[in-house]
Formats: sequence, structure tokens, C-alpha cells
Amino acid sequence: MPSIQLHGKIFLKGTINALTGLHIGGNTGELDIGGIDNAIIRNAFNRQPYIPGSSLRGKIRSLLDRHFGKEMNNPVGSDVKLHEPKTPEEYYTCPISQVFGVAPIKQLKGKTMPTRVIVRDTFLTDESLAVLDKADTDTDFTEIKTEVAIDRITSAATPRQQERVPAGAKFGPFQIVHSLYTQHGTDHDNQLQEELKLFDTVLKGMELLQDDYLGGSGSRGSGQIAFEKLTMTFKSRECYEDPDAKLITIGDENTDIATLRKLDYKTTILNAINGE
Repeated sequence: MPSIQLHGKIFLKGTINALTGLHIGGNTGELDIGGIDNAIIRNAFNRQPYIPGSSLRGKIRSLLDRHFGKEMNNPVGSDVKLHEPKTPEEYYTCPISQVFGVAPIKQLKGKTMPTRVIVRDTFLTDESLAVLDKADTDTDFTEIKTEVAIDRITSAATPRQQERVPAGAKFGPFQIVHSLYTQHGTDHDNQLQEELKLFDTVLKGMELLQDDYLGGSGSRGSGQIAFEKLTMTFKSRECYEDPDAKLITIGDENTDIATLRKLDYKTTILNAINGE
């Protein structure tokens, strides 16, 4: 494969607002909580809830697979299947594979680009921590939601408990990092245009997630979120070489996903890369 050059990184930051109770499952065996059937994931040091980057990343990728109608052709374990391209041609026509990366094996070995997107873990904001610390919650920072399974024939009821971060809690700042690459010997301007289209795929996935749910029990009301106060920053190659070089900032604390997707950030970033 020709040499690959990094032209800069896009940093997307903001706040994740839990509009309904949020349940992202953890390992119940490691928690000292009695009677909870489905416990949430917590930071091992301070027992505070958080949103793993893998949960955000995985859900966005899953929704994009459905949006683009990708075949679930790669089994992972006994119950899960993911989409994986089998040839370089499939890879380069699949924006999801280029954004989130694939295993470089068989026909793809030496023919793929680096993974573009990084999704960091996101923790409760200081304001939400202070509110939840004072709130009369069932456990530390969380509520216990009791659900009842009803037998459709006998009407017998079986209660089950689920731990959730209460609605209104905010996590942030979340951070998504997206790298822009070109290959040696290609038309850089055209390839950078295509690279920026890949970042728009990430924004599309985030918008899909807002209209879906994060974590478990989404069909029963949990997991509705909103991305708020979005700021996009572009850090060019020049910034890594010259400490005095300026970052390019797009958006402000009133920017949401729909607004961000309408902004002409592609031209702004291309001008920054070309020194204009």
C-alpha cells in the first residue's frame, strides 16, 4: 500500500443529555448491590456511572449498518453478527468500514486505511454529580426501576429490577476524534473531500442515535439521549509542527447535530489544510 499521510484531526465535543433513564449494563458479580437483576456499568475507582466509548461507537455503527442496508455477514460469538467487507472493492465503497475500521485479514491485508474515528469514555458532569449526590436515589447516583413480566396466558407476574441513571443526568464533555488521511500519489484535494464525507457519516450516525436509544430497554422507555452544546475543532498538521498555529473552531454551545450538519465545515477545514 502507498504511504499514508495524516492531514489533521477533527475533535467533536459536547454534552450527552439523558432524556429518559439510561441503562448501560455492567458486571453484576462485581457490584455489592443486593437485589438488582440488571446493574449498570460504573467506574471501579469511584463507583460513578459513565458511558463507555465502546457503547457509543458500537450503537452508532449498528444504526449506520441498518441505515445503509449492510449485510450482517460476520459472526461474532454465537448471537451477534456484524458487517465486514470481504474485498478491497467492498471496503472502499463502504463508508462505515472506512470510518470504524476492519480487521486487515485475507484479501484486505495491506489494502485498508487506518481507522478514522476514536470515541472516548464519557463521565457525568460536575453539575449532575452534585445534583445526584444530594438526590434521594435508590443507590449511589442511580434509580431502581421495577418492571413486571406478565404471562400472556395465566397473567402471572414476575417482577424484575433494573438500575438506571435518572432522566436529566448529563454526561460530558464527550469527545469524538476523527482523523483525515490521504495516500501518496493521489489527488489530495479530492481525497480530502471524500475524507470529510466520511466524517459526515459519523454525524449522521449520531443523529440516528438520537432518534433511537442508547443502552438497554430502549423499547420500554430507557436510553433516549440528546447531543447538546456541540463544538467542532480542527487541528491541522501545522498545529503539531508549530505550537503557535491556531486551531479552527466551528459551532458554539447552542449547536446541535442538525445545525452542525448544515454548516459548511468542509470548506473551512479544506481552507485550513491548504493554508488559506
